[in-house]
Amino acid sequence: MSYTALYRKFRPATFEDVKGQDHIVTTLKNQIKAERTSHAYLFCGTRGTGKTTIAKIFAKAVNCENRTDGSPCGECAICKAIAAGASMNVIEIDAASNNGVDSIREIVDEVAYSPAEGRYKVYIIDEVHMLSIGAFNALLKTLEEPPSYVIFILATTEVHKIPITIMSRCQRYDFKRITIDTIAERIRELMEQEQVQVEDKAIRYIAKVADGSMRDALSLLDQCIAFHFGQELTYDKVLNVLGAVDTEVFSRLLRIVLKGNVTEAISLLEEITMQGRELTQFILDFTWYLRNLLLIKNADGIEDVIDVSAENLARLKEESKIAENDVIMRYIRVLSELSGRIRYATQKRILVEMTLIKLCRPEMETDAQSLVDRIRQLEEKIENGIPAAAFRQEAVSSDSGAVSKPAVRAELPKAIPEDVKQAVGKWSAIVNETAMPMKAYLKNAYPSLAGDGSLLVVVEDGLPSDYFREAKRREELERIVSDFTGKEIKVTVQGTEQGRNPEELFPDLTKVVSEVIHMEVEELEEEPEDLV
Repeated sequence: MSYTALYRKFRPATFEDVKGQDHIVTTLKNQIKAERTSHAYLFCGTRGTGKTTIAKIFAKAVNCENRTDGSPCGECAICKAIAAGASMNVIEIDAASNNGVDSIREIVDEVAYSPAEGRYKVYIIDEVHMLSIGAFNALLKTLEEPPSYVIFILATTEVHKIPITIMSRCQRYDFKRITIDTIAERIRELMEQEQVQVEDKAIRYIAKVADGSMRDALSLLDQCIAFHFGQELTYDKVLNVLGAVDTEVFSRLLRIVLKGNVTEAISLLEEITMQGRELTQFILDFTWYLRNLLLIKNADGIEDVIDVSAENLARLKEESKIAENDVIMRYIRVLSELSGRIRYATQKRILVEMTLIKLCRPEMETDAQSLVDRIRQLEEKIENGIPAAAFRQEAVSSDSGAVSKPAVRAELPKAIPEDVKQAVGKWSAIVNETAMPMKAYLKNAYPSLAGDGSLLVVVEDGLPSDYFREAKRREELERIVSDFTGKEIKVTVQGTEQGRNPEELFPDLTKVVSEVIHMEVEELEEEPEDLV
């Protein structure tokens, strides 16, 4: 007999076997016991959480001849026929491949015929969001007023694609992601039945990688057991099969990046790559590691939420003292941006290398979080006896080439570009020229100087900074500034940080220019005496 995959072999046959969806199981059992079942249900949730499984159990329960406490007996002829997929009363339809109007019209025609055996005909339409608009319209009337012996169960992973007219005619049930504890407990139970030795740490890791999906967890477990068949399944073996990396590597990488050592970071990536690790999973796991670090740093009693071993928890608490919140949040942001691109990239390693360089070299970015990271690196270098001037020279002559840096009061440029100076002198007129609501958002803004010598407009955090995130609005401001100066001037908009004086980071050039003008006037007043 051919081998049956674990997730198929141990698919729940009764409501009691279902794990992690107690709120749905209890409701459906009570409906069946009270004979108050609805004519249409909508099951929503991520993959592998039990939507189709519960739909089949429900179909057996409403037709079972000897059900107990709302669950099917599994022994009667109808239960056995449904379990074997041979019942005429339970019709499963895959909407991904049968999404046209004709497929739904066949259902509408069949609904007129009463069940050959049992009490109900149950139609289970999986991935129902794949139906065309025409197919939804064809289903609409029948879904609203089906015969008394028909029940529709619609299952979807993308509920936002379901027309509201369909949703309003169904009882909606949202399936939760299954917790790591629940998945791990189920795996232990099944491995005892299969007589397979699995290390507890390996079980926890598989449960975590499954991301709330019981089916994914059992599929990953099946894969690991097959690779190391006849052997005890350890944590290291699971990492090897899944192409994952031990958390100790993330600890090393974090410390390397905090030091800003590009050479060591690339060497560590080379080591990971040569071990055959999957880079996409590596980035996801490193992002997750940083998320745990951020939670440990900012919340007390969070150990149960992050779900790590005592050893890793101690390491996280130690590293939470050496990494600042802004720095960790910048790392998470950069890695999250990479995660969205790396899945479809052909040169994954190059993308990861570029990202590691960006993490080590915050001067490559001009946002506030990168600035905080640059200041941290500067402070560390000064503490270690490296002059600030040398650090600034290193930042300019790094491998990344010329980089754009926001102005800091301690590092004011010696001269303000004439074009920017001209725009600063006309700043009030420029603001008055803008239309609402831009004028309101620029009311408390002021001009400053970006690291590349362009005009930097510092606005308040909140609505003003959100407003200028759209490129077309920044381009509109750029056009108005250029009209006033008669030259094309690049404009960058920067939001302020709550609780900090923005002028500590971005000097107000209206004040700087005013001081320069004042000094020039004093010199002019003294010139006639010198000329006499």
